[in-house]
Parts: sequence; C-alpha cells; structure tokens
Amino acid sequence: MHTDLSPVIAATAQWLTRSFPASGGALASALCEAQARQAVTVAARLRYPSATDAALLSLLGPGGAARLDDVTGGGDEGAAWRTWVDEVVASWAAGLLADPELARLAVGLLDGDTPAGFRRLLTPDATDRRAAALLRHPDLLLPVSALHHAALLARLGSDTTLVA
Repeated sequence: MHTDLSPVIAATAQWLTRSFPASGGALASALCEAQARQAVTVAARLRYPSATDAALLSLLGPGGAARLDDVTGGGDEGAAWRTWVDEVVASWAAGLLADPELARLAVGLLDGDTPAGFRRLLTPDATDRRAAALLRHPDLLLPVSALHHAALLARLGSDTTLVA
C-alpha cells in the first residue's frame, strides 16, 4: 500500500462505519471497521494504482464527503477528517462490500497481495456478517455504490452482466 493513501483510507473507512454503523458492542465495531478498511484499501489502490497517482492525490486532495452526505442524509460538517474522504473510493468500497464477486475481481487485480490479506472482505464469517449487517446491506449501500458503479466496472474490466 502506498503510505500516501493512508489519510484517505482512514477517513473514508471512518465515513463508511459512521454512515453504516456496526450492530453490537466494541467487538462488532472493530470487525465492522476491519471490513470497511479492507474494502476501502482495495478501492483506493484501484483508484490510485501508482505512486504518481498517490502523490497527485496528496497534492490536490480527495474532495471530501459533502456529496456522500447528501446521498445518505448524514454528516458532521465540522469534522476536519471529512475533507480526506474520497467519494469515488467510498462508492467503490460500498460496491465491493455489497457484491462478493466484484470484491474477488478487485482483489485479484492488486499486485503483490493475496486474498488471505483481505479475508474479512472476501470471506466474512457469521460474526463478521452480523457485525457489519448495515455496512454490507446491498439496498442500504445502493445510493453510495451507484454513484461510481460504472467506473468501478470499467476499472475491473468487468462485464455488467456479472452484477445483479
């Protein structure tokens, strides 16, 4: 992972877990965050595949969470971390969380990583699924994932017939 992507990954994962919170206590929150972080990491690496892309991102900034908040009806406008949320990365991560086949395709495109490194994203167990019930609910994620779904499919080189 490019270390330059760390602020975007952290902020975007936080936005996802605040918008689609865990069901349960501290363990559920940690499991939900792990799943969000894995999905956001994959999405960010697909969106910004080179060191040059990551450098441009840190120079120009990701754009913030304003449009995502409009779509979901949430948001805390005063939080500075929200300026590091990347709308496209959040949309792609939502798509990966909602569609296991897309997640498998996406992880398969990453250089140097194995699916085992993204186990919670690719093969969540029953505890993971319970903890992230909202975060993985396709109907709830649809307004976010639909924002940039076509671009995700294009990046994956996927035929749209693969997606239900």
